[in-house]
Amino acid sequence: MRGTPAAARVCILAAVAAAVCCALPVVRPGSAVPWGDLGLLAALCLLCESVGRRFGPGSVQAGAGSFLPLLPVAAFLLPPPAAALVAAVAALAGRVDRPPFAARRAWRAAQLALACCAASWTHTFLGGPASIAAPDLPYALLPACAAALAFSLVLTALDCVILAAAEGQPVRRSWRTLLPRALGPHLVHALAGLMPAVLWRSSYGPASALFVLLPMYISCWVFAQYHREDAAHRATIRALVQAVDIKDTYTRGHSERVGRASVLIARELGLDRDRLEALRFAGVLHDVGKLGVPTRVLRKDGPLTPDERRVMELHPEYGHEIVRGIGFLDEARDAILHHHERLDGTGYPYGLSGGRIPESARIVAVADAFDAMTSTRSYRRARPVPAALAELRRCAGSQFDPRMVRALDRAVGRYGWSGADPAVTADEAGAAAVPTAREGADRRSPSPARYE
Repeated sequence: MRGTPAAARVCILAAVAAAVCCALPVVRPGSAVPWGDLGLLAALCLLCESVGRRFGPGSVQAGAGSFLPLLPVAAFLLPPPAAALVAAVAALAGRVDRPPFAARRAWRAAQLALACCAASWTHTFLGGPASIAAPDLPYALLPACAAALAFSLVLTALDCVILAAAEGQPVRRSWRTLLPRALGPHLVHALAGLMPAVLWRSSYGPASALFVLLPMYISCWVFAQYHREDAAHRATIRALVQAVDIKDTYTRGHSERVGRASVLIARELGLDRDRLEALRFAGVLHDVGKLGVPTRVLRKDGPLTPDERRVMELHPEYGHEIVRGIGFLDEARDAILHHHERLDGTGYPYGLSGGRIPESARIVAVADAFDAMTSTRSYRRARPVPAALAELRRCAGSQFDPRMVRALDRAVGRYGWSGADPAVTADEAGAAAVPTAREGADRRSPSPARYE
């Protein structure tokens, strides 16, 4: 455990000790442990992990292992100590991608053992074994769903503890983030695992359950592939945004806020969920073309010269070229290219006007301008949210699409806006000192209505 923080070591050792205590009853003399079922389930978990290593499948939850869909079956069929042992054996054999390998493997084994033990105990407490032996639907669903909830709660609680100990992340924030992600997949696994468990206890025996487990595992594998591909997409976006933030330190965090504001507008317009994600990507990456702009121009404190301004106005085209080969961005590419166009045709890079400007670009333009006005930069103070919205309304029809401005106005009124730090946001009294949209939100440029 070298390199592991002391608090994290304590958490790992405590979890391992608790998991050992949960599994110990299986070795006590006279314990009624179905060793045949335990061994077969453990072997299936190891087989799934072996296949997973060969073909590279992940899991719905990173690091959980390819055997995760089998754990509800173990929780339904085995007593709590035996279920904990199956989870621990499978996790110890699982893959670990990052160091410290021993600490991560021990933690994962203890975590899954405790979660599986809690699920099995909950299932038993609610009469689950009786419903497995003589299924009585829909009443058999209650113990299964309760077991999935117990599994999710224990797993999430332990994740929150280790994140707080190892990385200092607030427990409350981790809980709000991790629990919703865990509940859905674990509930699906539990409901899918109920059928193999019932067949396992039926007159057909464990062999019949294997015919159900195989398609269930394949479906989980396919879903895991999608999950990993989505994670790779997000990692690509995050890397590009971090590169822009490093190069243009004046606008750090601006991209994420523009992405959030773009989603607010799109939701208010009633756009499809797929388009919401595309617009979030568009907002987050709208300034990625700044990677092609010289750093001295980006960080210049004074007004830009005409030549520097022409270089800066190339960043939408640079951005479009950077993301052209990233297939999953789709609609985001048009927004990145055209988010500095104006309704009256005086924008750049192509001087498009009115409906010729893609809808996604009109959304990102409003979100970009709104965050530019409500964020404090080194060269000017932030503008209050009401004043920024008023300025957007004043420029609607000439610079911005009035429909997008109204949508943002409604969304902010309904949900509020926490993008700007209140400690550095100007109050109404200081609003007059802030440049307006027509004057240009950035004093480094003599051009009108420039937002960066």
